[in-house]
Amino acid sequence: MTNIKNELQLGIVGACARGGDFKSGCAAAGLRIKAVCDINAADLDRAARTLGAAQTYTNYEEMLDKSGVNAVVIGTPMQLHATQAVMALERNIHVLCEVTAGVSIEECRALVRACKASQAIYMMAENYAYMKPNIVVRELVRQGLFGRPYYAEGEYVHELKRLNEITKWRRQWQTGIAGVTYCTHSLGPILQWMPGDRVVKVCCEDTDVRYRDPRGDEYGQMSPVMLCKTAQGALLKIRVDMLSDRPHAWANYALQGTDGCYESGRGGPGESGKIWLRALSEKMEWIDFESLLTVDELARRYVPESWRHPSKEALATGHGGGDYFVVLDFVNACTGNRPCPIGIHEALDMTLPGLVSQQSILQGGAWLPVPDSRQWCDPG
Repeated sequence: MTNIKNELQLGIVGACARGGDFKSGCAAAGLRIKAVCDINAADLDRAARTLGAAQTYTNYEEMLDKSGVNAVVIGTPMQLHATQAVMALERNIHVLCEVTAGVSIEECRALVRACKASQAIYMMAENYAYMKPNIVVRELVRQGLFGRPYYAEGEYVHELKRLNEITKWRRQWQTGIAGVTYCTHSLGPILQWMPGDRVVKVCCEDTDVRYRDPRGDEYGQMSPVMLCKTAQGALLKIRVDMLSDRPHAWANYALQGTDGCYESGRGGPGESGKIWLRALSEKMEWIDFESLLTVDELARRYVPESWRHPSKEALATGHGGGDYFVVLDFVNACTGNRPCPIGIHEALDMTLPGLVSQQSILQGGAWLPVPDSRQWCDPG
C-alpha cells in the first residue's frame, strides 16, 4: 500500500465529540491527524492533544483554507454533513463523512453536484456495514449460498432520551421529525447483501404514542417502520426507535434468500445469531452463526481475509472494529489503491429512502418513489 503518512494530511471537524472517536481507527491505519476543528473552544485544546493534532480551529472553512489538510473527517451533527462535505469537495479535499449523507433531498442533490465537480473522493462512514457478522453475510451472498436474497429486516433500537437533553440537535433531526430519520445503520448492510439493487419506493407508518420530555413537551415518533421495495423486487423492513423505554438492540438484521436465511442475535441473554444454508445442510435446522465460523475450513472459505486475522489495534476501535475498516477503505480510496466502497451514490442509496419516508408518513403511509442519485446529471 502507498505510504499514506506522506499522502494524506487529515483534519477532523467535530473533534470534541464524535469526530474524536476516529482517533483509534486513524492510529491503527497509520494516518496522522494534522488539524482539528470544533465550535467547543473550551475543550478544543484537550481534543487536539488527545488526537495528536498540531493545529486547532473553531471555524471549519478556516481549517479547510489554512491548515494544509487534503482530507477531512466530518463528525458533526447530521444536519451539517452535506454542507460541510460540499465545502471540502469544492476545495478538492477528500471527505469521510459520518451518517447520514444529508437531511433533505435538496442538499443531497447539491452534494452530488459537488462530487461530480470535484477531484476529491467522497465516502460515507457507515461503520455498521463493516461489522464482522455483516461482512461475513455479504461474503456468503457473494458466493451464492443464499441464492437470490428477496427479503430482509434491519432494526436500530437505541433509547436516547437522556442524550437528547445533552446533544440537543438529536431532538429535532433524529427523534423530532416524523419518519425514519436515521436508517443507514439498518439499511446499509442490507443493501450490500443485495449488490446492484436499490430501493425504488417506500412507505412508512408510526404508532400514536408520543414521548413527553422532562419539561412536559410532547415530541418525537416512538417506533416508525419503513417498508422498502427494491428495483429487483425484494422487500425490506426497517425499524428505527430511539425513544421507547427498553434495552438497546441496535444491530438487528435478518436476511431471507431462496437457498438460505440468517437472523442476528438481538443482544439478550443467551441470544446469538443463527443461519441456515442449503449448501451446508438440506435439513432445515438453525446453525449457530458464531459456531459456524469457528470451523477452520468454513472460516477460510467464507470469512474475508481482513477479518480472519485482524490486529489488536483494529479490534480495539469502535463499532466492533468497524471504525478501523472504514478509515482503511477511505485511505485506500484516496490513494487510488481501491475503489471507494461507499461513495456518493451508495451513500444516497442508504440515505434517500429515509428522507422519502418522512414524506410518506405525513401522507398517511403512502408508497412514494425514491429518486436515483445517478440520474441527477444537471450541473446547475
